[in-house]
Amino acid sequence: VTVHPLGQEDYVAVDLAIERLHAGGVLVEVRAMHTEIAGDEDAVFAALQDAFRAAAASGGVVMTVSVSNACPVPTRADPVSS
Repeated sequence: VTVHPLGQEDYVAVDLAIERLHAGGVLVEVRAMHTEIAGDEDAVFAALQDAFRAAAASGGVVMTVSVSNACPVPTRADPVSS
């Protein structure tokens, strides 16, 4: 998942999206250029929707998402990480 703020001076939209992903009950791995999430299909899509809405509340954004059912799923028990 990537969030690109449009015409914004800061990255508040990115921070808001990541906040909502963490609250969505999915595994979250924040990387330098994107954020990886994993979890139950319904939880993943609900978390993405919440993240987009939160980011969009700060102004124009583009959210890019790649979805796969074939990537290895982390085995961590904790649904929230960095």
